[in-house]
Amino acid sequence: MLIGLAGAAVALLVGSIVLSAVLGIAGRRALDETASNAAKDIALIVTSDTAPDPLPASGAQSVQVVDSQGRVVAGSANADRLTSLLRPAELDRARDGQRLQVSGRRVGASGPLRVVAVPVTRPGERRDASTVIVAVQAGDVLHAEKVLRTTLLVVAPLILLVMGLVAWWVIGRALRPVERLRAGAETISGDAGAERLPVPAQVDEIQALAVTLNGMLDRLTHARERQRGLVADAAHELRSPLASIQTQLEVEQRVSGSNALTDDLLVDVRRLAALIEDLLLLARSDENAWVARRPEPVDVPTLLADIARSYAGARVAVTVTDSADTLTARVVPEELRRILTNLVDNAVRHASTAVTLTAAADGGEALIVVGDDGTGIRPEDRVRAFERFTRLDDARDRDAGGSGLGLAIVQELVHRARGSVVLTDHPAVDGATPGLRVEVRVPR
Repeated sequence: MLIGLAGAAVALLVGSIVLSAVLGIAGRRALDETASNAAKDIALIVTSDTAPDPLPASGAQSVQVVDSQGRVVAGSANADRLTSLLRPAELDRARDGQRLQVSGRRVGASGPLRVVAVPVTRPGERRDASTVIVAVQAGDVLHAEKVLRTTLLVVAPLILLVMGLVAWWVIGRALRPVERLRAGAETISGDAGAERLPVPAQVDEIQALAVTLNGMLDRLTHARERQRGLVADAAHELRSPLASIQTQLEVEQRVSGSNALTDDLLVDVRRLAALIEDLLLLARSDENAWVARRPEPVDVPTLLADIARSYAGARVAVTVTDSADTLTARVVPEELRRILTNLVDNAVRHASTAVTLTAAADGGEALIVVGDDGTGIRPEDRVRAFERFTRLDDARDRDAGGSGLGLAIVQELVHRARGSVVLTDHPAVDGATPGLRVEVRVPR
């Protein structure tokens, strides 16, 4: 719109200048033609020696006849009979055909005069023996030019203003469907397959764009559903044979006793079973296939104490410290337990000596913190750590490393609970290297 208005402003400026110049030239030319015709008529009268006294003049014209010395020999009733209207130098230029503009004070007029001079040629005389001078008032023409310039100076900005308002309205109306498309695209999260962009009613390019984008969304949704279905079906079909393998290994251990082969196989089978459970959980979350369960009040300190007791035989100690005596969160109990279990599993896997659990009220939220004194996670990796199948360099060991789905599941469950989860540095103890601090906030 601004570019268009700038172009219109330049066009109006150039057009105004050209119009003013053309009308000014045309007005002065009309005056010159009138004065020239009158001078030629007077010259014919003077040549025929039938010139009356005073000389005839039309309207506000002033007519003089001067000799070669510039002396006035005849004139109209309103002309000066003693002094020539033109100075000698001006008279010479006028005789050469130039159109002059002189001050009207020379004849007692308020405005300027347009002056034309025509030589009088009599038989036996030189061509410049006498000259007819005709002056006409140019004030009206100059006043008209001034009025035109003032009008253009006032009207042009008004025209630009009206054009700007009209352009703003038209462009806004034209782009309103685009804004609806943008707003619709901003609300699409990709979780619900039925989410689509609004299609405008008018048949135009924007409607075609909306239809094309909706078709693209349909294809993406179909592809995503096939991918999720494949993951879910594969994970579901793998559960039964893995459960059978795990049972046979456990029976073999009970009957024949433990050995390195069965112990290693059982660890791998359990890890694979946990990975499949995680994949099923994420597949259900992607498909919005969660069982609709309403949040319930959960006693957070009691839940933390129960989780800490379940890790009594863990590699490092898991303790509850600095927790509030009473703190109730409004969540689905199994989901909060899964969140904390995943976090504690990660903390136990990477801690050096201890894992701590704390809980406190923070406004309208319950703040639950899982901290460990391990190597922690670099700040630049903390966002990436929540991505699926992300395993940082120190978590790639076959025995110690996880599947890369634990934090992704935590984030999914926390978001379902309308909470948040962040990774920060755990305060160092006795000068040790800071570990990892995971802060989970859920509604109270």
